Amino acid sequence: MGSRIRTAQKQARELGRLRTGYSVPNQDPNKRARPVKSKTWVLSSHAEHYVAAAAEAWGGKVERWQPQGNGAPQFRVITEAEQLDAILPPGDPLSQANEMWNKGGCVRRCDGEIEQISRHPCLCLAEHGPEWHLLRQDLYTKDKVCAATSRLNVVLPDMPDVGVWRVETHSWYAANELAGTVDMVLSGTGGKGLVPVTLRIEPRTRVAGGQTKHFPVVVVEIRGVTTRQALTGPLPTAVALDPTGRSQAVAAIEAPRPDYLAEAEGALTSDDVRDVWRKASAAGHVDPKGRDELSKQLMKLAAEKDAETEQTRQEPVPDEDGAYEAEVIEEPAPQSWPAVTQPPA
Repeated sequence: MGSRIRTAQKQARELGRLRTGYSVPNQDPNKRARPVKSKTWVLSSHAEHYVAAAAEAWGGKVERWQPQGNGAPQFRVITEAEQLDAILPPGDPLSQANEMWNKGGCVRRCDGEIEQISRHPCLCLAEHGPEWHLLRQDLYTKDKVCAATSRLNVVLPDMPDVGVWRVETHSWYAANELAGTVDMVLSGTGGKGLVPVTLRIEPRTRVAGGQTKHFPVVVVEIRGVTTRQALTGPLPTAVALDPTGRSQAVAAIEAPRPDYLAEAEGALTSDDVRDVWRKASAAGHVDPKGRDELSKQLMKLAAEKDAETEQTRQEPVPDEDGAYEAEVIEEPAPQSWPAVTQPPA
């Protein structure tokens, strides 16, 4: 491997965004577009062929899309998928901050204690108290406080090109849950290796102050492996890319089956023949209960090997000089002579 700039931050190129909502034009042309919460994933990218691949995989129609503000035109697709198979890349894929934006850019970025731009203690906490985040639920006060912003980088293994897709959510509840899940995984892997996950949009309901609110939350679930496997250490890359083993199974089915019978005929003992059967069974080429034709042929061959071994044991075999081992014959014990009968007096 070549050299690297040690002080440079290494990161994969961002290919696009994964969103939980979209905007529609407002009836009043003087007002900004109206946001809509989506039950399915929305993918957007500057590259049309990325979005086209997503539409082919998860449904939906590719359309040109103009982000709010002065951003460059992009492409997007509102898919039919409520969940996506993804992979957490090495390192720490999650970035979080309480942020406030306006037309001039980011005006507040806080870690919950210190506002990073002004270097003052948390401004939202000082102005509105510990429940400041609840103001985000009111249309008239939501712009007066920061949004709990979470950005999670994931790899979509079935999409073209090498890079990450960014999931961005402003949900207070998702911020807590995402951090808990990602930090638990990092504690087990140390940020090394790939971790297969499922991204879901989960509908939630909250009742407070006499009001019922429905909102979507981004959920990250470990996919295809147990918690023990995910936390034991970095997973092998092949497992992370295909935790179900389906591709290996397909490859095994499509691969030409070895000639197990020919291999068994060249075996020396019946145990060697049984080893051939076990290998065929592990590859899924015989019935585990031995009811298929190949198993019957191997069993017959093993029995023949046993018979040959038994016959070899019974027949004398000369040594390297051509001499046979002497057979020791035990002589019968001498019979006692009959007792002499005394004649009667």
